Amino acid sequence: MNKQVNKQVRRARRRIGLRKRISGTTQKPRLSIYKSLNHMYAQIIDDLAGRTIVAASTADKALKADKTGNSKAAEAVGTLLAERAKSKGVTAVVFDRSGFRYHGRVKALADAARKGGLKF
Repeated sequence: MNKQVNKQVRRARRRIGLRKRISGTTQKPRLSIYKSLNHMYAQIIDDLAGRTIVAASTADKALKADKTGNSKAAEAVGTLLAERAKSKGVTAVVFDRSGFRYHGRVKALADAARKGGLKF
Protein backbone atom coordinates (compact mmCIF):
# COMPACT_ATOMS: atom_id res chain seq x y z
CA MET A 1 0.00 0.00 0.00
CA ASN A 2 1.21 3.46 -0.85
CA LYS A 3 2.45 5.57 2.11
CA GLN A 4 -0.09 8.39 1.61
CA VAL A 5 -3.05 5.99 1.42
CA ASN A 6 -1.75 4.21 4.51
CA LYS A 7 -1.65 7.55 6.42
CA GLN A 8 -5.24 8.29 5.40
CA VAL A 9 -6.43 4.85 6.51
CA ARG A 10 -4.74 5.19 9.90
CA ARG A 11 -6.25 8.66 10.41
CA ALA A 12 -9.71 7.36 9.48
CA ARG A 13 -9.39 4.61 12.10
CA ARG A 14 -8.29 7.08 14.76
CA ARG A 15 -11.17 9.37 13.83
CA ILE A 16 -13.75 6.60 14.18
CA GLY A 17 -12.35 5.64 17.59
CA LEU A 18 -12.49 9.24 18.76
CA ARG A 19 -16.04 9.77 17.55
CA LYS A 20 -17.21 6.70 19.51
CA ARG A 21 -16.13 8.44 22.72
CA ILE A 22 -16.82 12.10 21.88
CA SER A 23 -20.14 13.75 21.14
CA GLY A 24 -21.39 17.27 21.58
CA THR A 25 -24.38 18.23 23.68
CA THR A 26 -26.28 21.49 23.97
CA GLN A 27 -24.37 22.45 27.14
CA LYS A 28 -20.98 21.26 25.82
CA PRO A 29 -20.87 21.13 22.01
CA ARG A 30 -18.09 19.50 19.98
CA LEU A 31 -15.28 21.60 18.48
CA SER A 32 -14.35 19.71 15.32
CA ILE A 33 -11.36 20.61 13.16
CA TYR A 34 -10.13 19.72 9.71
CA LYS A 35 -6.81 20.65 8.18
CA SER A 36 -5.83 20.45 4.56
CA LEU A 37 -2.47 21.40 3.13
CA ASN A 38 -3.66 24.94 2.41
CA HIS A 39 -6.39 25.69 4.95
CA MET A 40 -7.61 25.07 8.49
CA TYR A 41 -11.31 24.67 9.29
CA ALA A 42 -13.02 24.55 12.70
CA GLN A 43 -16.66 24.34 13.71
CA ILE A 44 -18.64 23.95 16.91
CA ILE A 45 -21.38 21.35 16.54
CA ASP A 46 -24.37 20.35 18.66
CA ASP A 47 -24.66 16.64 17.83
CA LEU A 48 -28.01 16.18 19.59
CA ALA A 49 -29.68 18.84 17.46
CA GLY A 50 -27.53 17.97 14.44
CA ARG A 51 -26.52 21.52 13.64
CA THR A 52 -23.41 23.67 13.43
CA ILE A 53 -23.48 26.53 15.90
CA VAL A 54 -20.34 28.42 14.83
CA ALA A 55 -17.70 27.95 12.14
CA ALA A 56 -14.42 29.62 11.17
CA SER A 57 -11.68 28.88 8.68
CA THR A 58 -8.70 30.40 6.94
CA ALA A 59 -10.92 30.70 3.84
CA ASP A 60 -13.20 33.21 5.65
CA LYS A 61 -13.44 36.74 4.30
CA ALA A 62 -13.13 38.06 7.88
CA LEU A 63 -9.72 36.42 8.19
CA LYS A 64 -7.10 37.95 5.96
CA ALA A 65 -3.81 36.04 6.09
CA ASP A 66 -0.89 35.93 3.70
CA LYS A 67 -0.22 32.23 4.25
CA THR A 68 -3.12 30.01 5.27
CA GLY A 69 -1.37 26.67 5.85
CA ASN A 70 0.77 27.54 8.87
CA SER A 71 0.46 27.70 12.66
CA LYS A 72 -0.03 31.46 12.72
CA ALA A 73 -3.11 31.15 10.48
CA ALA A 74 -4.44 28.29 12.65
CA GLU A 75 -4.03 30.53 15.70
CA ALA A 76 -6.08 33.24 13.99
CA VAL A 77 -8.84 30.69 13.25
CA GLY A 78 -8.90 29.62 16.92
CA THR A 79 -9.19 33.22 18.10
CA LEU A 80 -11.95 34.02 15.59
CA LEU A 81 -13.85 30.84 16.53
CA ALA A 82 -13.64 31.69 20.25
CA GLU A 83 -15.00 35.20 19.62
CA ARG A 84 -17.91 33.88 17.54
CA ALA A 85 -18.65 31.16 20.12
CA LYS A 86 -18.77 33.67 22.99
CA SER A 87 -21.20 35.82 21.03
CA LYS A 88 -23.47 32.75 20.64
CA GLY A 89 -23.19 31.95 24.36
CA VAL A 90 -20.89 28.91 24.11
CA THR A 91 -18.18 28.77 26.77
CA ALA A 92 -17.30 25.06 27.14
CA VAL A 93 -16.63 22.57 24.34
CA VAL A 94 -15.37 19.03 23.76
CA PHE A 95 -12.31 19.00 21.47
CA ASP A 96 -12.48 16.64 18.47
CA ARG A 97 -9.15 16.59 16.66
CA SER A 98 -10.57 14.35 13.89
CA GLY A 99 -7.72 11.85 14.02
CA PHE A 100 -4.99 14.46 13.55
CA ARG A 101 -2.04 14.39 15.95
CA TYR A 102 -2.16 17.06 18.66
CA HIS A 103 0.81 19.15 17.58
CA GLY A 104 1.61 21.96 15.17
CA ARG A 105 -1.44 23.61 13.62
CA VAL A 106 -3.93 21.56 15.65
CA LYS A 107 -2.27 22.57 18.91
CA ALA A 108 -1.99 26.21 17.82
CA LEU A 109 -5.73 26.36 17.05
CA ALA A 110 -6.64 24.70 20.38
CA ASP A 111 -4.38 26.99 22.42
CA ALA A 112 -5.73 30.10 20.70
CA ALA A 113 -9.32 28.97 21.33
CA ARG A 114 -8.49 28.41 25.02
CA LYS A 115 -6.86 31.83 25.21
CA GLY A 116 -9.97 33.30 23.58
CA GLY A 117 -12.14 31.99 26.42
CA LEU A 118 -13.28 28.50 25.43
CA LYS A 119 -12.89 25.77 28.04
CA PHE A 120 -12.17 22.18 27.01
